[in-house]
Amino acid sequence: MDKDPTMMNTPTGRLRPRSPNIQFYRPQLTSVLSIVNRMTGVVLSVCAVALVIWLVAAAAGPHAYLIVHTAIASSLGQMLLFLATFAFFMHLCGSLRHLVWDTVHSFSLRAIYLSGWIVFAASVVFTITAWVVSAFVGR
Repeated sequence: MDKDPTMMNTPTGRLRPRSPNIQFYRPQLTSVLSIVNRMTGVVLSVCAVALVIWLVAAAAGPHAYLIVHTAIASSLGQMLLFLATFAFFMHLCGSLRHLVWDTVHSFSLRAIYLSGWIVFAASVVFTITAWVVSAFVGR
């Protein structure tokens, strides 16, 4: 008989689901923010490489810079920059939340969920504010 890979035997011989298993657990705000924090860290690493490419293009001369600038100024480039800005602020706010936790504060369930929603809302507000401000600077 084939065994179900999502189940395991306990010391008492009972079959129980492997934990945690996405099939049995509903995603919580805390777990989603934890995953998003890791993903934004990866995105920011890729953005650091893109920043180096932009700087190298600027140093290489006007033709190389024009190629990179054209890519950044395109609709896709602007969308990626917007998402990178959100990733930056999401990672920043999530890290600040963890710094508060490192001081052994805000561990009640209510405070954890409240700070999670504050992280998300602040990231949205900071991203929009950064883009609105950048639209008017230099005009």
